[in-house]
Amino acid sequence: MTPKRILTVDDAQSVRSLVSRTLGGAGYDIVEAVDGADALDKVADGVDMVITDINMPGMGGLELLGQLRRRPETKFTPVIVLTTESQRAMRQRAVAAGATGWIVKPFDPGSLVALVRRFLP
Repeated sequence: MTPKRILTVDDAQSVRSLVSRTLGGAGYDIVEAVDGADALDKVADGVDMVITDINMPGMGGLELLGQLRRRPETKFTPVIVLTTESQRAMRQRAVAAGATGWIVKPFDPGSLVALVRRFLP
């Protein structure tokens, strides 16, 4: 069986690396993007899930979410927001934009894997 493909979107290389190691070690195929625009280019190859930061230069996570939800091929793709933002208002904006899950940095690797497995069994 082909591993599920996850796109991780963050402007910080260290965060992308940590997510890639964590989820790659759990058996997922990981693709990395540096911002929302880069992510939109890479989802064209097909992904099963997107994990995105909110605050990034260029196209941020909320705008990316809106773009993904407007595309037929990613309209129902699970999107987890991985961010330093912990305010309830920002979380509500992300959910309204189409986020499926939310996890605050710094994150526990086991919690991230558990959340991903909830949407990609």
